[in-house]
Amino acid sequence: MLLKNSFSKYSIVVTTFLVGGFLAGCSSKYSSYSYGGGSYKKIPPQEMKNSQAMHRATMRPYQISGKWYYPTLAKVADEQRGIASWYGPNFHAKKTSNGEIYNMYAMTAAHKTLPMNTMVKVDNLENGRSIVVRINDRGPFVTGRIIDLSNKAAHAIDMVKNGTAKVKITVLGFHGKIAKTSIEKNEVMSVGKYYVQVGAFRRIEGAQITKRKFENIIGNNYNVIIKEGYFENAPINRVWVSGFRSEEEANDFKAKLGINGAMIIAQ
Repeated sequence: MLLKNSFSKYSIVVTTFLVGGFLAGCSSKYSSYSYGGGSYKKIPPQEMKNSQAMHRATMRPYQISGKWYYPTLAKVADEQRGIASWYGPNFHAKKTSNGEIYNMYAMTAAHKTLPMNTMVKVDNLENGRSIVVRINDRGPFVTGRIIDLSNKAAHAIDMVKNGTAKVKITVLGFHGKIAKTSIEKNEVMSVGKYYVQVGAFRRIEGAQITKRKFENIIGNNYNVIIKEGYFENAPINRVWVSGFRSEEEANDFKAKLGINGAMIIAQ
């Protein structure tokens, strides 16, 4: 229960954030087919049509080994530096976080927070080689590592033998294509709206009490809503504070109210 035991009469503990089947394959697995051998391959029309839906579904906060990760906004030309790793055939033909099937011969990669289908350039800072890959999975979940490359991608920048390499990654575009027009280059991909979940109850009375409590606390700065749904095949009433424009703003709200255990929801 996120509000201590204030309303234990009505409350139910809900501590696990469900990301559905979209994180079923995460850890260090992947797949793709958007860039290889120097020739760009267009994403099929149906896949382009599903890109926005996939983006929304895979940009929600998720938890791995007790640590929360918060996918956030990104724009063309963003850069990151760190350690790249790669994965082997043990993951071949298994599902990635976005539901695709990992193909170790495709030019793809995993990243902890970039939107799915983001195109990135990976520069191996140790030998000057570079590649372009598409993000289609979450990972790597090892401190200091910023990207996990497919087997083929790792071979292309000659890092298979060492296992890791110092790299710079640069965002080139979204939706599985490299940005070329001014509109595409200025596009910013974000998770949209942010909420803070301050309670979850089986009975509507508990949710209503919590809603009134937070309305009195926060005044007119934010809105408090009750989201009806199902959890473990039974109705659940979640109390969300809405109106946050960024993850940072939601975190500041949690800190000021002393509810650091509250969950941030991004939609």
